[in-house]
Order: sequence, then C-alpha cells, then structure tokens
Amino acid sequence: MKKTFLYFSAFCVLLLACGTATPEPSAPPTPTEVDSVPQTAPTLTPVDLPAGYGVKDGWFELYFTNPQSPLAAQKTGGIDQPLVDAIDAAKLSVDVAVYSLSLNSIRDALLRAYDRGVRVRMVMESDNMDRTDPQRLKDAGIPILGDRREGLMHDKFTIIDGSEVWMGGMNYTDSGTYEDNNVMMRIRSVKIAENYTKEFEEMFVDDKFGDNIVPETPNPRVTIDGTPVDTYFSPDDGVQAILLDILNEAQESIYFMAFSFTADPLGDAVRSRAEAGVTVAGVMDDEQVASNIGTEFDPFRQAGLDVYRDGNPGQMHHKIIIVDESIVIFGSYNFTNSAETKNDENLLVVYNEQIAKQFLEEFQRVYGQAK
Repeated sequence: MKKTFLYFSAFCVLLLACGTATPEPSAPPTPTEVDSVPQTAPTLTPVDLPAGYGVKDGWFELYFTNPQSPLAAQKTGGIDQPLVDAIDAAKLSVDVAVYSLSLNSIRDALLRAYDRGVRVRMVMESDNMDRTDPQRLKDAGIPILGDRREGLMHDKFTIIDGSEVWMGGMNYTDSGTYEDNNVMMRIRSVKIAENYTKEFEEMFVDDKFGDNIVPETPNPRVTIDGTPVDTYFSPDDGVQAILLDILNEAQESIYFMAFSFTADPLGDAVRSRAEAGVTVAGVMDDEQVASNIGTEFDPFRQAGLDVYRDGNPGQMHHKIIIVDESIVIFGSYNFTNSAETKNDENLLVVYNEQIAKQFLEEFQRVYGQAK
C-alpha cells in the first residue's frame, strides 16, 4: 500500500507541474491490506444495522453511518437505534451535550426516560434551541441550558447512568444520521464517564462554556482491557499541541477524514511527515473545501499528497486521523482555530490496532467515493 501511494503522489506532482486536470483518486486500501493490521484482541462481533455499520467488543461499540443504504432515505435502521436502546435502558440519569437535535427517535427516548423518573439534563448550542424537538423536551420539563455565546457548543455526547459514554462526530439530526458520514462510539467505563460528567457539569451546573473553563479532567488516560484511551476537551486541554506531538511521531502512515481542515500547524505537520516518507492520504468535505478561507486542501494538493474531495452528496462530517494503523483520533473537534480556541469540543485518542482497523475500513469506504 505504501508503494502505491508513493507512486501515485509522484504522478500527481508531475501532473500538477504540467497544469493538467486533477486526476481521479487511486484505488483505496484493499481489504487484504486492511486485514493485515495485527490483531491484539479477539475478533469483534458485527452489529447488524440496516442503514449503518457496527461492531462491538466487551467495553465498546463502534458505529458508522451508511448514507448509501437504500433505507437511509427512509430515515430508519441507522446508528441512532443503539443509542435509543441504551437511553431506554437507563435507570438513573441521562446527560446530553449536543450541538443540534432533530432526531425524533432520540427525542422520544429522552421523553420516555424522563417520564419513568430518570434524571435527564441537556446542554446545547443556543442557536439551535428553537427547533421543534428541543422545545418539545423543554415543554415536558426537561432542563436544557444553551451556551449563549459566540463560540459553539459543538459537543455530541451522552452519558448514561454515570457508567457509559456515547461520543463521536454525529449530530443528533436526521441528516447527521442518514445523509452524512459520521461515527459514534459507546464506551463502557466509569472513569471515562467521570471525565465527560465533569465536562458536562462545568457547562450545565457552573455555566462555563468555551474558554471560560479550567482543565479538570479526572482521568486523562484510562486503560480499558489493555487499550489506552486519552480524553481531551477543547479549549481546556490545548488539543492542537497534543495532535502535533502524535503526528510528528508518525512512522508509517497518516490517513485522515476531515470535514473542515484549516489549522496551518496541523497541515504543516502532515506535509512534513509526507516529505519524510510517511504515507499520507485523506478525504475532505467538498463544500467545506469550496467555502473555507485558508483550507489546507490546496497546500495538500500542491504538495502532491493523495488528498481528495469527498463524493457523498451529504456532508463528509468526520474529524478522524489514523496514525500508523494503530492510533485513532476522533470526536467533535474539527481541525480549525475555532475548535482550538472558542468552541466546546471533545475527542479521544485510542491506541488499539483492532479499533484502528475499523476506522481504516471506514476510510476505505469514504476514499472509494472521493473525487
């Protein structure tokens, strides 16, 4: 796979130098190449979803949307259903931090939880609180606090019974679940739940949003069944510097899927590693490339990197970096200055080859549709 990308990158440089049109993407990593990732745990169990992809192990479940599913247009059978089932099983509490809410399935599950006596609390981006579903929740008596500030409350996570967290890049909307490329992960860990509860209560209880906060994550690194998992919140934790450290240590490969990528330091780090011989390939959201001021797409292309615009009619909404096929960075954090300095964001860094393999397979799907 490394030779294929290096040959293709050289070909791109020649074409760009000659002023020819942008070529079609080379073939994505083949299943054989993806399957070559060393296994450090038993084979994951597939989760059957009509309009999504899912796998599970003892401590986590991992889900990706499938906008190409015939059922996606019917807004049914997607990755919202496992979250609905988990909310329906809640016994004590459900805390939700979400940028936007328009999924009736999630709305109804929260109403059912509240009606049976579960404590339900929410924080949201204020600009999205006047939508129908948040108003239905407020009318029922569920407390919702908006951020009321210029930066975005951009998180997308749910904490259930203080023992599990659902997080990722997916907004709880019809488009986010059925039209866009998105990821959501369920993590069964009291310590990870403590991290997210601390962040949630900084917003909901202390009314502190954006840069009006103090870094206080109780368990920055948690090892679950042998897998180190690092939890970061932004702007609290200086996330960009952490990502730079990881990227600068890449030895073999960097694959990324980026809805918005305008952070020059991160772009410089990716290009520097490519110059050092590290394989680099990426997909960026087509509309964001066209509209962003300072997008890193053009510098990536000018450097001859194997980076393309996505081919999904919806949004390629991922914020994912896979390093050396063993480290995965993902969450709500776009690779932008706003995510670093103004917005409420969260992300995980997971050190597990088997989990990285699942993200590589998602990369393969997205990359295969790129243009």
